Amino acid sequence: MKIAVLLGDGMADVPLDELDGLTPLQSAATPHLDALAREGVLGTAVTVPEGYPAGSDVANLSVFGYDPAVCYSGRAPLEAAAMGVDLGPGDVAYRMNLVHLLAGMKEVYMDDFTAGHIGSAEARQIVETLAAELRVDGFEFYPGVSYRHLLVWRGGEDRAVTTPPHDILGQPIQEHLPRGPGAEELTHLVTGSQMLLMDHPVNRARQEAGHKTANSIWLWGQGRKPQMHTYREKYGLTGAVVSAVDLLKGIARVAGLDAPEVPGATGYLDTNYAGKVAAALDALADGEFVYLHVEAPDEAGHSGSAADKVRAIADFDAQVVGPVRAALEARGEAFAILAMPDHPTPVPIRTHNSDAVPFALYASAAPGGSGAAGFCEDAARATGVHVPHAHQLMDHILGRGRAW
Repeated sequence: MKIAVLLGDGMADVPLDELDGLTPLQSAATPHLDALAREGVLGTAVTVPEGYPAGSDVANLSVFGYDPAVCYSGRAPLEAAAMGVDLGPGDVAYRMNLVHLLAGMKEVYMDDFTAGHIGSAEARQIVETLAAELRVDGFEFYPGVSYRHLLVWRGGEDRAVTTPPHDILGQPIQEHLPRGPGAEELTHLVTGSQMLLMDHPVNRARQEAGHKTANSIWLWGQGRKPQMHTYREKYGLTGAVVSAVDLLKGIARVAGLDAPEVPGATGYLDTNYAGKVAAALDALADGEFVYLHVEAPDEAGHSGSAADKVRAIADFDAQVVGPVRAALEARGEAFAILAMPDHPTPVPIRTHNSDAVPFALYASAAPGGSGAAGFCEDAARATGVHVPHAHQLMDHILGRGRAW
């Protein structure tokens, strides 16, 4: 059997006034998701266990079938794996965002956690400057994609309290700077970056073009190298993860799955959907499993745009869910599709929460299902099917145990 997980990052939401009281999932045209819900099992699943941060790291590990309580060690170590950065037993990786801070009369505010969605080439120049100028023993800077980069503290401290920048949009940053062990060193790097970037050539050019600048770094999501079984060891499966995001590529690397590069895969509304679908179908030709991740709904939620989120969900349905199902049906092999978000990213709060999310599970060998009217939060709750531990869904698909 072929297994395809189709993950629309952050799709779940709350009723919005600008959508006449509907959620983005209810407002968007999603005939293919609706068909999976109607013909398969529709329910809700808890992807973020109690006591864990409502991040894409924890939530996606759960959907992959890994229990975060057993294997979670932080977001940045997974991104380090994606970038091929090796961590020793005493090393700590930190996610390093390039951000735009806004100075007020008395406070400095987190204005944009993406630095205006800075391009990767521009960002690389900035990270290279930081690496050359912020020379502190034990700290290493690694450029990534767009605003997402990596700091490694060799033999460093992982107990500092840090805050994701997307959780404090529009808020003063002072009380959210690192606290606890290692905070002095980390804060020194943050404030030092602000001095270096104030008049950086990339920022001068961005300002002249009317774009937001990358005027600071922000450190968060730290952790040490995770210990996880590969997918072959855990489930006897081979396959791939198709995503534009380093976090997902890092999970792939640690899980022993392929992570093909898809030209034009951006993580935003302009991503190369057709290329991602083609890569996913290629993976299923050679292996048994694929995890196709689309970031755009989450980015729209973070930006606070209901219209963009509706568009992102509709694009996910039309350009991912529909084509993947049609191709698998045409191949004539037994298959299962699990379609769901990893977590909600409600437009009003512009960040994640840990509420249960809707999921649709369709198996070609077992047609006929819930008869639900569509794929959305209310319809999923109405079925009464509830999975308290989302990491059990993969065992359920493989017939190794029941998730509800």
